[in-house]
Amino acid sequence: MRRRAFITLLGGAVAWPLAARAQQPAMPVIGFLSAGFPEAYAPFLVAFRTGLGESGYVEGRNVKIEYRWAEGQFDRLPVLAADLVHRSVAAIVTSGVSSGLAARAAASTIPHVFLSQDDPVKLKFVASFNRPGGNATGVALLTSVLVKKRLQLARELVPTAAVIAVLANPNSPESAPQISDVQMAAQSLGQQIQVVNAGSDGDFDSAFATLLEQRSGAFLVTTDPFFYSRRYRIVVRGRFKMKLPLRQDKSRKGG
Repeated sequence: MRRRAFITLLGGAVAWPLAARAQQPAMPVIGFLSAGFPEAYAPFLVAFRTGLGESGYVEGRNVKIEYRWAEGQFDRLPVLAADLVHRSVAAIVTSGVSSGLAARAAASTIPHVFLSQDDPVKLKFVASFNRPGGNATGVALLTSVLVKKRLQLARELVPTAAVIAVLANPNSPESAPQISDVQMAAQSLGQQIQVVNAGSDGDFDSAFATLLEQRSGAFLVTTDPFFYSRRYRIVVRGRFKMKLPLRQDKSRKGG
């Protein structure tokens, strides 16, 4: 090999890894996707960052976190998930079923850590509990199995309630399976229920007016990011409209 050709080849070999490193992000990026509101999830973010710190990752020092919040607008989730994929994040963390489904549809190879209220096998996040496979892992709360118990507790608290209402968000894809679970539980218990919808702040007054019209003795609230962010408002308005005592809580946050 001639001297000039050798020097050219050597220079190219040295420059290639430098160029490849220049294309890589300065630090790993984690995408955080939620259908909720950032202010309502603030305590969970503190815990999330604490967990990362225990593993040696500190936000802003050796890891970057890109947050994406749909703020109750579920139709935005696919776009937000695609944006995280476009930014070549190292992993995607999701909170809730809807954001998890959006992440699953957007990326089949990027590691996905989920928090789900429903069965992750049924949602196809994982193949099975003992052999999840694929690119996803996480925590499943399985709150759907508690629906019957919640209904039983409501009956014990208000044994004279002929009708128990269920507050649901019609904009949430998570509502339908929860309503189905409540209906099955109510049928097994012989309890009459009434589904009342509220998809925005302006719907709460009309929803609770419906509760009074239907003479609902109690109401359950489906698991929903929007409802979680407005939890205090729901408790206050619900108890006020239904003339139930309210204990003052100065430590409340959100809604």
